[in-house]
Amino acid sequence: MSSAAAAAAATSFAAKLAASPAPSRRCRLPLSGNPSARRGVTAMAVSTPRSSAAAAFLERRESERALHFVKYQGLGNDFIMVDNRDSAVPKVTPEEAAKLCDRNFGVGADGVIFVMPGVNGADYTMRIFNSDGSEPEMCGNGVRCFARFIAELENLQGTHSFKIHTGAGLIIPEIQNDGKVKVDMGQPILSGPDVPTKLPSTKNEAVVQADLAVDGSTWQVTCVSMGNPHCVTFGTKELKVLHVDDLKLSEIGPKFEHHEMFPARTNTEFVQVLSRSHLKMRVWERGAGATLACGTGACAVVVAAVLEGRAERKCVVDLPGGPLEIEWREDDNHVYMTGPAEAVFYGSAIH
Repeated sequence: MSSAAAAAAATSFAAKLAASPAPSRRCRLPLSGNPSARRGVTAMAVSTPRSSAAAAFLERRESERALHFVKYQGLGNDFIMVDNRDSAVPKVTPEEAAKLCDRNFGVGADGVIFVMPGVNGADYTMRIFNSDGSEPEMCGNGVRCFARFIAELENLQGTHSFKIHTGAGLIIPEIQNDGKVKVDMGQPILSGPDVPTKLPSTKNEAVVQADLAVDGSTWQVTCVSMGNPHCVTFGTKELKVLHVDDLKLSEIGPKFEHHEMFPARTNTEFVQVLSRSHLKMRVWERGAGATLACGTGACAVVVAAVLEGRAERKCVVDLPGGPLEIEWREDDNHVYMTGPAEAVFYGSAIH
């Protein structure tokens, strides 16, 4: 081909490409069966989020077997959001959810969250399957993503609040004008048996700065439930100041999660005090492992810090994924969490 002909062909190809719609990125994902198998895999179409695209995207019906979803993240804590408003039964099983959450063979996420019809006067019901297929009571970062997802599905603008029924009770998130979501997380549960923990109470009915033997060290822990169990520690008896960046979280985290003192397992927060209004934490989540953020964990951290006399009732909590604003109000005993949530991409999985 001559150089002139080649140039003409290139120009023609470029014109056709510019005139055609941008293709979706496509990959193959296993939603059922052996993740390493080459058969029975899932096709996923991925597109970049647009401000009004969520509802339209979820209206598409490429196949009766297609699961449409939107990927959301709150400070790096990421979730596959599923519009499940037409049924009180999740559209995928816990086992399928675990495969979807796999970061090598699936979409990749810390959990799958379902938007379901409300019950008992609530506007909606929230259910979540962790990346290991277990079902927690609720998730703080997840409920912020839940609120933003609802706003996109319902095409809502401006400030809105919702009543969300969860396994931890009624949760009320409010979308603010700056796009952040403020959530009334309710009252913390401090009674040891209700957290639950088998550790004996040290302050009234609460477990505050109790000794817990883990991996040859005696850790001082405070136990709090925000509808799900948390074990908060600021260090060991031997090491009073904890530098959280030095922790080998993958080694120590599971030993807390599965400790015999926590009959329902536990989320664990390791905390460094930067000032009385500024805390830094790393988290090992029950059923998800090390994550970039945990909303209920940040709430539990501020409650524990107040109970131990380390911080004020209003704090900024730094997580690996970014900061959350947490306030434990004295007038109503409720904990309020404020932070971001945003869509990452839209997709569909064939199962």
